[in-house]
Amino acid sequence: MGQTLSEPVVDKISSSGGDERLIFGVSSMQGWRISMEDAHATILDLQTAAEELKPTTIENRLSFFGVYDGHGGDRVAQFAGENIHQIIAKQEAFKKGDIEQALKDGFLATDRAILNDPRYEEEVSGCTASVGILSGSKIWVGNAGDSRSVLGVKGRAKPLSFDHKPQNEGEKARITAAGGFVDFGRVNGNLALSRAIGDFEFKKSAELAPEQQIVTAFPDVTVHDISDDDEFLVVACDGIWDCQSSQAVVEFVRRGIAAKQELAKICENMMDNCLASNSETGGVGCDNMTIVIIGLLRGKTQDEWYEEIAKRVANGDGPSEFRGPGVHHNFDDSDSGYDVDMDQKSKPFSGNQKGRIILLGDGTEVLTDSDDTEMFDHQEEDKDLDSQVHKGQITGNDTNPKPVVDEEKKESTDSKPEVAANSFLTNSTGATETKAPDAKDK
Repeated sequence: MGQTLSEPVVDKISSSGGDERLIFGVSSMQGWRISMEDAHATILDLQTAAEELKPTTIENRLSFFGVYDGHGGDRVAQFAGENIHQIIAKQEAFKKGDIEQALKDGFLATDRAILNDPRYEEEVSGCTASVGILSGSKIWVGNAGDSRSVLGVKGRAKPLSFDHKPQNEGEKARITAAGGFVDFGRVNGNLALSRAIGDFEFKKSAELAPEQQIVTAFPDVTVHDISDDDEFLVVACDGIWDCQSSQAVVEFVRRGIAAKQELAKICENMMDNCLASNSETGGVGCDNMTIVIIGLLRGKTQDEWYEEIAKRVANGDGPSEFRGPGVHHNFDDSDSGYDVDMDQKSKPFSGNQKGRIILLGDGTEVLTDSDDTEMFDHQEEDKDLDSQVHKGQITGNDTNPKPVVDEEKKESTDSKPEVAANSFLTNSTGATETKAPDAKDK
């Protein structure tokens, strides 16, 4: 794990927005890390933001949401956050309506843009990229790295992306074919993910296509037709996913919606819930955190959407019950907003019972002596992932690599260096807001 502060920086940068098709909330937090290397972008009208045209009609509008988790510094992550949506929108495939191909071309074009920029001539940092482009009826998700996009489908987590880890069979095959190796779950014993924007020290084989390099920016793309059961999309960095399963996050968000919380507030609560009570947890809960929640209105007003999900939760629709030993509920009808007391997160819930207190999105406290894999049933989640990701090895001549599912549990193997960085977001109007991280101990 990277170096940590004596106290976490818990100040958050949050925003929200929406239109007739969707609403969103986003928040980011530096946490225990000595610098902030995450970036994100939330663009309601992608066509207008990219071409400076008149606002697109609601029927034809495409919205863009992206999370970029930097490592080795923040410069590539910031470049991605400021530019990747515009680069995608300028691809010929995008202009022809082929969003899937535009995502693939746009990720690789982003790498080229950085390489061709003299300001990044000796840049060594890189970043993940998990982005969603949404219309009123479809979701396109492009992903490179281990940030993740998960759809909440009537309470069930449906993965729309695949974590690119070096130990995965298909990823390892590409790495070794390009002359690299995997040691201790890391590319050349160094990088803990196998696809990324930047990281050009792993992309130096002149005879190989960009898709075939030791580390590639080439994304997996998932296309999903929105149905009436689809409630929201969550895009987040591994600072969230290393702490909670996809199903746990969906449950948390759903409970927050049922409690009528704003989406940005749910994001903030989720980060507080994931934040480690101390920095001696082996890295889990100590990373930078960024999370975006996009509510899919599906022709409903915002109030109707909130009410529909609240009724579904009340009726027990979806896998909304916790399972496993050591679970205790403490229902509270007080104000839905809550503050997390970091000193209490690892203390007994009551009496002599010990275990981690997990807060649901509605403020319900749950004590469990089980880890996340025991507490939540991953079988349905694994089935969805298995059905969406084609299993099969790739060769050095394969220009369209396909991921392979690795059944081993993902471990937190982050080792981001301490490089000073700024956190920024691109808002729904395309403006960029910048805030320097607070380096002072609290």
